[in-house]
Amino acid sequence: MVEHKSQADLVFHALSDPTRRMMVERLSQRPLTVSELAEPLAMSMAGVSKHVGVLEKAGIVARHKRGRERVCTLQPDSLLAARDWVERYAQFWSERLDALDTALKEDGDE
Repeated sequence: MVEHKSQADLVFHALSDPTRRMMVERLSQRPLTVSELAEPLAMSMAGVSKHVGVLEKAGIVARHKRGRERVCTLQPDSLLAARDWVERYAQFWSERLDALDTALKEDGDE
């Protein structure tokens, strides 16, 4: 079976891991090499590269070569798919809570 993943699916998958969320947080400050991303982590460079690969596949990170180093840059527009999905449900629940509030006020007036 072939599985098609939406951009939101890829982003949510990428952000589901605390290590990758930490990488995104650090990259929000400035571009970093893969080695710099690895510094605070207790894992191999291969493990770090796999995490970066997941972020890259989701479009959250772009990786380019600078000499012998790979520099990672945050691509914040890729997070819009996740934001849009969350906002859709925030609006849904806001409307439901407003309706509940109205119903409770009407019930209290009786």
